[in-house]
Amino acid sequence: MGKKGLLTIGVLLWQFTVCAQKTLTGNVRDHHSEEPVPFASFQFKHTNTGFIADSAGSFHFSATQWPSDTLVITNVGYETKEIPLRQGTDSLKILLEPRTYDNGVVVKTKINMGLYIWKNIVKHKPYNDRFRHFDNFYYEIYNKMELDLKNLKSIQKITNIKPFRPMNELINRNIDTTEGVKFLPTYLTESISDYYYQKKPLRRREEIKAYNTNGINNASMVKFLGGMDQVINVYNDFINVFNRQFISPLSSSGNFYYKYALSDTQRIGYQKFYHLVFTPKNKGSNTFEGDCWVAAGSFAIQKMSLRLDKSADVNFLDRLSLIQEYKKINDSTWFIAKDKFVADFSPAGKQVPGIIARKTTTYQNALVNDSSVTNVLKQNKKIEEIIVKTGSGDKQAGYWDSARHEGLTTNEVNIMNMMDTVLNSPTYKKITKQIAFLGSGLFNIGNVQLGSAYNWFSGNGWEGFRMRFDVASNVHFDKKLWWHTYLAYGFSDKKFKGEAEVFYLPKKEPKRQYWYLGYKNDLDFGQTYFGEISNDNIFAFAIRKPNIPLKYINLEQAQFEFFNELGKGFSFLTNVSRKTYRPLKNLVPADSFRMGYNGLTGSEITVKFRYAFQEKFIESNFFRSSLGSRYPIVEASVTRGISGFLGGNYNYTKVLASVSHILKIPPLGVINYQVYTGKTFGTVPYMFLNVAPGNELYYYNRYAFNMMNRYEFINDRFAGINFEHNIGNGIFKLFPKLKFRQLYTVKALWGTLSDANKSLNFKEGHNFQSLDGKTYMEVGTGIDNILRFFRVDFVWRVLPRSSIKTSTAHFGVFGSVRLNF
Repeated sequence: MGKKGLLTIGVLLWQFTVCAQKTLTGNVRDHHSEEPVPFASFQFKHTNTGFIADSAGSFHFSATQWPSDTLVITNVGYETKEIPLRQGTDSLKILLEPRTYDNGVVVKTKINMGLYIWKNIVKHKPYNDRFRHFDNFYYEIYNKMELDLKNLKSIQKITNIKPFRPMNELINRNIDTTEGVKFLPTYLTESISDYYYQKKPLRRREEIKAYNTNGINNASMVKFLGGMDQVINVYNDFINVFNRQFISPLSSSGNFYYKYALSDTQRIGYQKFYHLVFTPKNKGSNTFEGDCWVAAGSFAIQKMSLRLDKSADVNFLDRLSLIQEYKKINDSTWFIAKDKFVADFSPAGKQVPGIIARKTTTYQNALVNDSSVTNVLKQNKKIEEIIVKTGSGDKQAGYWDSARHEGLTTNEVNIMNMMDTVLNSPTYKKITKQIAFLGSGLFNIGNVQLGSAYNWFSGNGWEGFRMRFDVASNVHFDKKLWWHTYLAYGFSDKKFKGEAEVFYLPKKEPKRQYWYLGYKNDLDFGQTYFGEISNDNIFAFAIRKPNIPLKYINLEQAQFEFFNELGKGFSFLTNVSRKTYRPLKNLVPADSFRMGYNGLTGSEITVKFRYAFQEKFIESNFFRSSLGSRYPIVEASVTRGISGFLGGNYNYTKVLASVSHILKIPPLGVINYQVYTGKTFGTVPYMFLNVAPGNELYYYNRYAFNMMNRYEFINDRFAGINFEHNIGNGIFKLFPKLKFRQLYTVKALWGTLSDANKSLNFKEGHNFQSLDGKTYMEVGTGIDNILRFFRVDFVWRVLPRSSIKTSTAHFGVFGSVRLNF
């Protein structure tokens, strides 16, 4: 046979071999986070043949014939998975189910290599942590958050009811089953921003240049979509998860809380990586389990995976995955490239809809130690600023297609389309109004808001059955002006009461300013706080303490207020008011005082200064609620009462000052304290003095003395402290399934009353007391997070032991509702 014939036969044999060869490709991902699982091991069952996925979880394997018909996939921290190879299979998408890391990963050697690697990571943190190593840096952030509904049976039952049927087809069309579990992609928001950081002097700035919130137009919420408040830094000693501090596996004291093991060593190109696995030493502690890939030499993190399951001390959580990836931006520096956060919540078991929250953040175009960063930060008027650029919420689809760091998945595109349909659906609008009404008792009609319905009907010992009706403007009336009024009527005293107020907000940013004018004539129920129960509420009927005389006083007040932020955390408020008090029952009556036949009137001018450095807020259209500050908040005020001014009858001066702080001390929990003091100069009736806040309900009030009655102690000079330490699970760590949390409280008041004020106020039949320099103290302990919502406090009145009336019990049990993670 000639050479040509041999060559022809060789080519035909090669073609036959290639054609007969089978190829298998695909990728391996975490079933929960959907992130790639690097270096997963594949083995054909009952054989010694196998292969390994690469660092991105991808694999490629070729053979003329499969060694067996079943492929076994394993990886540390995941359940072993077996996949049958059917005829024609050439591509696989494999989802591995996370499991608890076990001791099987530990390789016994003379040197604990896991501990050795951890020590070197900690040693190199000053170099690898971007917030410590660089003088300044910049990157562009793309943030994407998706909310999905799971446990859909109850939703599908509801949508079969006639009023909700229009939603049924839309929901069924969008249910996803690709992960084996039904879930409904429900909401998606995304933003793109430029982030600037400077270490010394500290400055941070984020410019949000595009956002898409799909129907939520709250400006303060938009600011939380960026990267300023969502930074998770695995190099920190503690990692914040839903406002609870968890110990990072890279903590400087991590060896007290974690066991470390070297699971594997791999080489990618010229770089060697260690696979470090960590598990908690004690179950029930605020720790993660997970693994990370560590670059040899620099000991920088290349990829970190953290997990929590339902045993973690986080309410409603089924499981959580947190992944961070780092990439090299030069020959030696690893820089953050991607965050992914996935959390499953089931508030009330599998029979009620739950939520899957997914947040993905990518970082591009990083600059480090660059003068352009400091030039931008020179624009800052505050240490930390978030700027929402004009027009950033109006970007069109074409912009997003080119600006996103990564394209949308099919699910995410479907969400966009579904949200547009749902938000304009009359059924959806009706349902959201009903839910809002149930939560707040408020509902809108055109440009006005009615309610709260929870104040429509109530009652007390003076008015008997009471009705109240509120009307207020809403944002459709005016963007800067808000008004509110209510009318109430008591069927026993047969008197109308009411209030009218106007709030004008000319400026919200960068320095807030407002004007307020109000008039009120009603029973004075005392100051109430968010989350507390007032006496003017239907729920107050059933929780009053027995055998305590009901005290009623009418307050007629007209006031004007001006508030202005000065910058750098400083603000001031000026208030001019005229108050007339008319005691009604079980209080010293007005006619006991020389000028009190028509009520006791005081006209005041108050100036109040406040310092709250880097305080954060959540804002509505007109009002805002403080989220606190990392630093103590200081307040000081001076009030001058002027006789003859606006009909006032008394001259006096009141000085008040306080310091309050929420101090996180992980892993020992959270301390909440307030220290305050004050003095009244002058001789005045009791309502113009300091009346110590008492509580006559069985509902715990964190701002009041719960074993003290209202109007029990009055002072013209006083100092006090409120202290609460939430320890976390504490002794309940022994019973982790309960998820109870332990706390203790201390409240103390030191006060005195001048002889002149005693002579004026201690009239016949009075029930007032003075501490006369003694200390009043309550101590308590409690159990929080009972059934995830309830708190029980056990409170003892321990001081003073003598020289005061003993009409109040020395021990009490109080309940309250607290919603937190």
